[in-house]
Amino acid sequence: MSEHLLEVDDLYVEFRTRDGVAKAINGVSYTLDAGETLAVLGESGSGKSVTAQTIMGILDMPPGFITGGEIRYKGSDLLQLPEKERQKIRGAEIAMIFQDSLSALNPVFTVGDQIAEMFQVHRGMSKKEGMKRAVDLMEQVRIPAAKERVKDYPHQFSGGMRQRIMIAMAISLDPAVLIADEPTTALDVTVQAQIMELLQDLQRERNMGMILITHDLGVVAGVADKIAVMYAGRIVEDADVLTLYGEPAHPYTEGLLASMPRVDTKGEELYAIKGLPPSLLALPPGCNFNPRCPYKQEICLREVPPRQEVAPGHGSACHFWEEVYRARTDSAS
Repeated sequence: MSEHLLEVDDLYVEFRTRDGVAKAINGVSYTLDAGETLAVLGESGSGKSVTAQTIMGILDMPPGFITGGEIRYKGSDLLQLPEKERQKIRGAEIAMIFQDSLSALNPVFTVGDQIAEMFQVHRGMSKKEGMKRAVDLMEQVRIPAAKERVKDYPHQFSGGMRQRIMIAMAISLDPAVLIADEPTTALDVTVQAQIMELLQDLQRERNMGMILITHDLGVVAGVADKIAVMYAGRIVEDADVLTLYGEPAHPYTEGLLASMPRVDTKGEELYAIKGLPPSLLALPPGCNFNPRCPYKQEICLREVPPRQEVAPGHGSACHFWEEVYRARTDSAS
């Protein structure tokens, strides 16, 4: 039996296109326990959502192909299960909140019908029983006048309320793992805080493991237990949240933290990491971050850095992590 609720182990995913092979995931590994929140950070195109889709079993194949690795849920490798067995786990055991609620919800069915369908398909309930559970869930996610609004359509809700509907659908079958893919995208700051507070409350009540996918370091700070930073399909640094914010040991993480707006730097120009993320069709040799890295040396151009143990539970895939680590701790002191 696995000691973790969910384990992603050395996962590789590629997309075979007319233009070539895009190496989207390149040896990703992380774990999740019950009641724990893992935040997966990185720029667009780093592989955060592709990893989540692969865990859920909703990756478009083709053009996507899983070329290596395992995804173990309660000790069983999901990638080896027949599709019928995956369907029993998808939604019921592992659920996902998608980032664009308006696209994810069906515009021609009421929100009540869409929530009730989860109970009809997975629990064999009647439509009447399913609708009753839909109202209960809408009340749990704090939608006012749930009994009346259960008959409304997605376009009749605000962005924040639609996101609550998505959350209600995701938790309807009491999953053990919840994947939240950019759950606060396009929402204003106040609504973002409300959504994150709601997710935390639901997680505590149900002891769910949660994977929070985001590019917003501000959202992560008060929510996550541990963080995995992704770049070009690889995890370049992983640590608990306090360690990673206070003692980063990878230049990419250092750059992300430096680019965050701060109260004590009002009026100053924000730092920006130079350059752009690499094309997944033509990743640079050696360390994929080397074209943008201020610490790069000759070895970075030819050798892929392995994950090295900075401290117990803190890893960095950088040849010169000690210099990054030292520069941060020296400036802090």
